[in-house]
Amino acid sequence: MNLSYTCRDQKNYLQGRRQRELAYGQAGSMLKYFQDKISENPSFHYALQLDCEEHISNIFWADAKMIIDYAHFGDVVTFDTTFGTNKEYRPFGVFVGFNQFRETVIFGAALMFDETCASFTWLFKAFLAAHNGKHPRTIFTDQDFAMGKVVREVFIESWHGLCTFYTMQNAAKHLSDSKKDDDKDKKKPHILTEFSACMYDIEDKIAFDEAFDIMINKVDKKKASWLQNIYKFKEQWAECYMRDVLTLGMRSTQLSESFNSDLKDHLKSDLDIIRFLKHFERAVQTKRNKELDEEFEARKKLPRIRMNTPMLVQASKIYTHPIFEAFQTEYERSMAACARPLSGNDTYAVAIVRANGDLSSEQERIVVGDPLEQASSCSCYQFTRTGVLCSHALKVLDLMNIKLLPAHYVLKRWTREAREGNIHDSKGRRIIENPKLDAMIRYRFLSQKSLNLAYEAARSTEYSLLMDDALELFGKQLKDKICTSTNILSESAPQPDVHQDEALLSAARLKKKEVQPRSSKRHRSWLDKTRKYKKKVPNKTTVCC
Repeated sequence: MNLSYTCRDQKNYLQGRRQRELAYGQAGSMLKYFQDKISENPSFHYALQLDCEEHISNIFWADAKMIIDYAHFGDVVTFDTTFGTNKEYRPFGVFVGFNQFRETVIFGAALMFDETCASFTWLFKAFLAAHNGKHPRTIFTDQDFAMGKVVREVFIESWHGLCTFYTMQNAAKHLSDSKKDDDKDKKKPHILTEFSACMYDIEDKIAFDEAFDIMINKVDKKKASWLQNIYKFKEQWAECYMRDVLTLGMRSTQLSESFNSDLKDHLKSDLDIIRFLKHFERAVQTKRNKELDEEFEARKKLPRIRMNTPMLVQASKIYTHPIFEAFQTEYERSMAACARPLSGNDTYAVAIVRANGDLSSEQERIVVGDPLEQASSCSCYQFTRTGVLCSHALKVLDLMNIKLLPAHYVLKRWTREAREGNIHDSKGRRIIENPKLDAMIRYRFLSQKSLNLAYEAARSTEYSLLMDDALELFGKQLKDKICTSTNILSESAPQPDVHQDEALLSAARLKKKEVQPRSSKRHRSWLDKTRKYKKKVPNKTTVCC
């Protein structure tokens, strides 16, 4: 007899499962979820902020893998928030960065009550506490006023950059011409093109100021006011002020936005908090599976080397595939470089000849070499920004007869061994990414070793008896050791009161958040808030009776 189930049976099953997941209510079930994660891996970290009524307002969490990833790749971080991911309509924030394959890695996540200075201050301090107080070298955020203020106060060791994507969006809103003006000035370069050049292309600070003054003089008072305000924060978005800042090629929060977009593709805004957490866990695992695929491919084969030189062969064995491709491109460009010696010792003016047939050259760069230190310092600052040596510096290394890449020019975060080394959590314990997998590896090692010994002992009765006696003695010692360890743990740790824990879980409450209907009014950025607007005086009208 074949048994089947109806759509109603499926609906009842799912409804029953979700009711069991929320047995302690939203907040209590969330705490139970976090406690279960800690029992699976003690290095799982979460933090809660309570209001004056002891209701949970802000939540931050990071699993063991996130803490390990931040220790290895937390030099450049982006942070962004998004809405519409959960039933409570709480802002969801995520800290994101690059791994050694330039793939997205997650460093921590948060569900916030609001986007105020107080909430951001608590969140950023909780983030640093989870990661042993380690500050990123660079952090990118959007143009939120409260977020920008708190970043400067909390991440005191970090350089704070503004997302260039949002900056250009704001520029388009404030600097775009009307259709009539646009038709008249079609032949003139658009003001947005000039602003984009200031942001991405101009490398000299004096030239930047001159170009900005020309822009301000071209536009009307309203546009000039916006330009003057954005100019105050030029150190956070202009290329000429970011040349010696480690960015890894990142200039925006698009990593965070991309992950948020992927997450929202699998979420509904009416999800309860447990279903949201489980969906988030699956989305993170998808990113991690992609990294595993990249690592498998990297171990399986070496990248293709287009020129069989000692330096490229060395780099192919050190770097991951995407980074080696970038390095190989720079190496090939160095073959097309012309070097002109200058008056100083081992100082050269280096220019790359373009491959377009007219033998024209790119901008000259000044490179200072040091044969004793095997150093080559270039005025383009590419190595400082990205961790990959530029073609100009490689040319000078070749002129100094240095045929292998010096160790101080190999950034560990870009290598195949980027994850080597033990990482400890905030309590000083060595972090194990997957305790079950770690136990399985030990089991496999001991099983193979025991099997080899059994194979040797089975050759004679004498050897078999010797091994049997040894195993008998070892078995007793192992049981005694396990009993002793269990007793010590039970004496040092108080026995949990199950009924008390259930009462605490049931009593936990999330701070109520009133869901405001979406307004068509544009959200004001931090830059808009710094501007002073004159109140419009309503026109006087006469009413005829």
